[in-house]
Amino acid sequence: MTSGLERALAEASSPSWTQRVRAGRDLASFADVPEAAEALVGLLLDAEDTAVTRQTAKALARVGTVAAIRLIALAVAEADDNRADWLQAGVHDALVGPDGAPDIAAACGKLARDPEEAVRRGAADISVWTGDTRC
Repeated sequence: MTSGLERALAEASSPSWTQRVRAGRDLASFADVPEAAEALVGLLLDAEDTAVTRQTAKALARVGTVAAIRLIALAVAEADDNRADWLQAGVHDALVGPDGAPDIAAACGKLARDPEEAVRRGAADISVWTGDTRC
């Protein structure tokens, strides 16, 4: 593992919300790495601070890969209504940011055929958030 990935994985379990936010941003580009994916889902569902949830969702949405959006979908499927609102806010932040986000709807379209029902359900919710109801 690279030292940056190792540092971010360590920060993901920090008691400091600011370090967990940084970990979410730093780990987003590693969404396809199993250790990072596990940590990212934990950050998306962070029980301590909604800023961690929102910023991690934003970072993953900006990455926009199927692997990144899949993690948001998994979190959406597990989240209570309050946490889902913060996940939605993070996705929205990425969509309206100065650089926008990759085609999240295209990733959701691929996830609509995921073998895991929770992923399909979460991807459908994300599609609605983006204004694309094809999924």
